[in-house]
Amino acid sequence: MKPAEEYILNQPEPFKSILLHLQILIEANFSEVDLQFKWKIPFYYLNEKPFCYLNPSKKKGYVDVAFWVSAHLTKYKEHLISENRKVVKSLRYFKIEDINEEILLSVLKEAHSLKDKGFYKRN
Repeated sequence: MKPAEEYILNQPEPFKSILLHLQILIEANFSEVDLQFKWKIPFYYLNEKPFCYLNPSKKKGYVDVAFWVSAHLTKYKEHLISENRKVVKSLRYFKIEDINEEILLSVLKEAHSLKDKGFYKRN
């Protein structure tokens, strides 16, 4: 088992359910992403470049799906949270029912489409 998968399975509820649901949605729709464990959280890479990461905040009670390329995202900007971050924006979920798959997949598809513009080129 990968360290990132072990991390997800060891999370308390509701974080574990949220993370598992997000993992299934991401991996079912973007088969070429690679789940890694970086900076103590699950990180998806595309062509060896950061694509998005899953960050549970137990203190504040939510899970963020955060995007490195957020400055280039145009869809559902009203749902993307920057919260004192200069580069990264995220979609935030307090419970599994908060996950709007249409919004999540649309933002993920837009982030993924940036690979055609060279954002995820291999070095």
